[in-house]
Order: sequence, then structure tokens, then C-alpha cells
Amino acid sequence: MTRTTQWLYGWLLLLPAMVLLALFTHYPAVATLWQSFFSTPRGSRPSVFVGVDNYRQLADDPIFWQALGNNFWYAAGTIPASIVIAILMAVWVNERIAGRGLLRLAYFTPTVLPMIAVANIWLFFYTPEYGLLARFLDAFGAGSHNWLGSKSTALPALMLVTVWKEAGFFMIFYLAALQSMSPHLAEAAAIEGASRWYYFRRVTFPLLMPTTLFVLVNAVINAFRLIDHIFVMTRGGPDNATALLLYYVYEVGFRFWDTAYAAALTVVLLALLALVALAQFFFLERRVHYQ
Repeated sequence: MTRTTQWLYGWLLLLPAMVLLALFTHYPAVATLWQSFFSTPRGSRPSVFVGVDNYRQLADDPIFWQALGNNFWYAAGTIPASIVIAILMAVWVNERIAGRGLLRLAYFTPTVLPMIAVANIWLFFYTPEYGLLARFLDAFGAGSHNWLGSKSTALPALMLVTVWKEAGFFMIFYLAALQSMSPHLAEAAAIEGASRWYYFRRVTFPLLMPTTLFVLVNAVINAFRLIDHIFVMTRGGPDNATALLLYYVYEVGFRFWDTAYAAALTVVLLALLALVALAQFFFLERRVHYQ
């Protein structure tokens, strides 16, 4: 086989994936960027070029800034908690303990449940007066509280649902990383008299950094693309307290039918995700240790 034939064979193997990536990722992103510079067609009035007017409107939109703030608080509350809990669960079920298989199954079960089903389950938990959480608090003499109807507790309630669902998913990656580590490292540390905490801090956790980088990128993307739980549980309320960026894009585009403004919001969301991903790779790549 000649060099040219090998080159052509390699590109032909990549062609299906490249076509799918171009059609369903790159083209929609470019089309959305282009549409954000036009107005929304209304009836017989066609779309016209408006430049950056949609972005000027975005800068003066208080709901956008509130949704952006909500999203940052949501990400700050769910990402670290999900990763820490995932690591703890992975370390625990990696040990030789009784019922290890059942524990792994129990931790991973929330991940395989449909998001709409999860939202309805937790909607019952949070229901005032007769919900599971209300009944539990009544047993200790605490009064009922409308967790999803209060501005102070609605967003933390959504955060709890996310952590419950995503920690088990991230655990699988950490468990796979732990099982790929050489057992000779632990044996050498035990011979040297290192404690389990010292071994985890100096050996295990640094070797988990490639997995942590992968999990962190996915966790950030998940934090900015949540819409199912909000749609079922709060509809962005009360008073936009749980409105996140993607849900606001959905409302603008499919409820108010302002597709051009929704395109501008989408471009800003994609730009934020790209900047965060670049920052993650720039600051964490130097701390990643490969075996």
C-alpha cells in the first residue's frame, strides 16, 4: 500500500464522523452566529440585517443578567459537590467491601433514569404539606416549606437534584481510573509507612487529574445546558430565580418566537463555554500527570 493510498484510506475512515460533526455541530453554530445579526421575521415583514442590535438589547436585558448570575451560582454549587462526592464514592466502592456490586449499582442508578422522570420524582419530594421532605420535617416538628416556590430555596433545591443525578455518572470514570492504577504503588507506599490520606493526596489524586479534567469539562457543559428539570419543576420561577441561560434561550426562541434574539443569546452561551473550556485546559493541563 502506497503512502498516498494510506492517506486516502485514513481520510475515508474519518469522513463519516467529519460529516456528522460538520452538519450537526459546526454548521448550526455558524448559522446561529449569522442569524444573530438579523432581525426576527414577523408575518409579511422579512428579516433584515441589524448588525449588533441584538447584542445591545442583550446588554440591557435584566433577565439575561439574572439568568447568567443564576447559572454561575448553579455551576459553583453543583460542579465541586458532584466531583467530590463522585471521588469519595469511587474510592469507597473500589475497596473490597461486602455488597460492593450493589453499592455501585445504587450509585449509578440515578444516572440511567430519564431527566423528566427524575424531575417528577423530586417534584414529589419537594411538594409542600404532603411531599416526602415535608413529611420528614414534620416528624421533627418543623413546619412545611415551599422549597420550589421560595426565591431563597428554589435554586439550591435544583442544585441538590443535579448533584444527586450527576455524582454517580462521574463516579464511573473515577472508578475506571482507580482500577487502572498499578497496585504496586499502594504496596510501595505501605512499605514506606505512608498513611492512606497521604497516599491519596500525593499519589492517587494527582494520577486522577486526567479524569478530573475530563469530568470537569463535562460538568461545566452540563451546568450550562440544563433545561429539563427547570421546565418540569419551576418553569424558571419564582420571579426568574431558577431561570438559567439555556432555559431563557428556550423561552425567547420558542415561547416569544424571537429567534434572532435567541440566536444572540446562544452565541453568548457558546462563547462562555468555549472560554471556560480553554481556561480549564490552560490552568489544569500543567497539573495533569499521566502514568
